Amino acid sequence: MRVVALPMRTNFRGINLREVALFKGEFGWGEFSPFLEYSYEECAPWLLSAIEAATKPRPKLHRTSVKVNGTIPALNNPKDIKGIVNSFPGVNTFKVKVGDNLPEDIARLAKVRALRPEAKLRIDVNGNWSVQEAITNLRAIYENLGALEYVEQPCETLDELRELKSSINIPLKIAVDEAVRKAKDPFAINLEGAADIVMLKVQPLGGIARVHQLAKHHNLPVVVSSALESAVGINYGLILAASFPEMDFDCGLGTGSLLATNVAELPIIDGQIQIREFEPEFSGHEVAPERYEWWKNRVMKTAELL
Repeated sequence: MRVVALPMRTNFRGINLREVALFKGEFGWGEFSPFLEYSYEECAPWLLSAIEAATKPRPKLHRTSVKVNGTIPALNNPKDIKGIVNSFPGVNTFKVKVGDNLPEDIARLAKVRALRPEAKLRIDVNGNWSVQEAITNLRAIYENLGALEYVEQPCETLDELRELKSSINIPLKIAVDEAVRKAKDPFAINLEGAADIVMLKVQPLGGIARVHQLAKHHNLPVVVSSALESAVGINYGLILAASFPEMDFDCGLGTGSLLATNVAELPIIDGQIQIREFEPEFSGHEVAPERYEWWKNRVMKTAELL
């Protein structure tokens, strides 16, 4: 196991430094990088994914590269937004973080639209709106910017999402992320009437084999996205995306552009990332001994739950 700390270009979900643990096995490197605040129980599927990546052969792939979206954090400085947009060359879709301040959200979306007029826009609310807030805010965004490609997790619960879908009178597609990812049993939930699209993240959902079972179970269009991984985890997400015969949406796997440094380069070229085989470069990235011990203890405690 190796543990690295990768600085961010900008604050993203409160993170300025991304710590990840990497394991090497017979079939290559696997990544274990649940966010620091997660409980051991929440970490369990992440560890299953890392073990699968290191110890199981890769699935059949239907393409060698994957189209990705750009991810725009909740920034308000137009210069900062321009810098982030430009870090996604050739990308035709942008996912913009919103939810805290409607005028700022609309200004952020308008800036991205001005920089890339032909690009599709999608927003991620992370479940932060009530139903009424979602209705008000989505109408305002629609009036200012037109229809979005989809809205990711506008409200927290599936019941709220159903109420939103039945109440709003503008074009709206809802993608679910947290409602699936944080469910005690993601196979037991009913997405009917609540969602049009399912977000799939390989680590939080327990690896490629389990994600395919989940996608088949819910039988909705899917988008593969990242959990802000290093190049090792992103590459495994690319493999997941390429293992689906059809992928109708650009995937949220371009978040390596948000890191100031990485263990390997996975460049975005013409809006796509090529799947690669590589050895991670650890020089200058490895954590201090006490952080390594923290991660080793975390892995051992999580493994007891598997």
